[in-house]
Amino acid sequence: MSILHLPHAKPRVILFDWHATLVDTMDAMYHAVDDVLPRLVEIGLHDRVVPPAQSKTMEDAKLVKYIREHGRLHPKIKAERRVSRTDIFELLFGEDQEAKRIAHREFDKSYGKHFGAVKPLEADARQHLTALSALGIRLGVLSNRARQFMAHEIYMVDGTGWNELFDTLVCGDDVVQRKPHPDLILKALDNLGAPADHGCWYVGDSTTDVIAANEAGVTSVFYNGAGWDQAWIDKIFPETPRHPHHPDTVVASLPELLALARRFVDSAASVDNAETGTDRGAD
Repeated sequence: MSILHLPHAKPRVILFDWHATLVDTMDAMYHAVDDVLPRLVEIGLHDRVVPPAQSKTMEDAKLVKYIREHGRLHPKIKAERRVSRTDIFELLFGEDQEAKRIAHREFDKSYGKHFGAVKPLEADARQHLTALSALGIRLGVLSNRARQFMAHEIYMVDGTGWNELFDTLVCGDDVVQRKPHPDLILKALDNLGAPADHGCWYVGDSTTDVIAANEAGVTSVFYNGAGWDQAWIDKIFPETPRHPHHPDTVVASLPELLALARRFVDSAASVDNAETGTDRGAD
């Protein structure tokens, strides 16, 4: 998979993941995960952790093995601040949907004790989101988090809140299945009355975001705010029969996403002008 891959269509809708794509809520997230993992035996999930051999990469296998043995995240994982709770639960429980539901439920209980401060991941995020809207693109935000937390965070971020920047907000408890299932994306598009096609770009920072976009049939934009190199991106998206999912394109920042969207919008406008004879050469 090359980072030179491009989307297939101009964006009519851009949906964003919340945590680690638009905002930094790492501290609260890791505190809540720290609460859940030591309790895997107590909540009946320890024996449902997948064998490390079923992991996609050696690094994933090491993470699963460490949690199984120690009941906590390795300090290096927390120091790097690159792995989301959804990815952690996906690695731990694989296709066991009930185990993941229990894990997310327990996370929500703990997250309520820690959430509060919400910071934009990029300093000029509001400016770039506003610029995307000015291109005529409808915006939405999705999160596996419960609505009780998102309803607080979206009004707190940046000191003034971002609620007015988005045309729809869909949360984990609004749908039957959270990401990596496509339910959140499909619900957002239904709210907007928009089709699930490549005219929707879904921007997220995790493998679960990419899988959700692929399953929904929309354009997947991997937000590489963590600065992973190409070798690591190729490793987490190996495009094998067992792990076929991959992003349509990769961006490292919101300015890069804005430039890409503007390129597609301007290109489509040029085509429309040519077809209607409104370009200068049609006189």
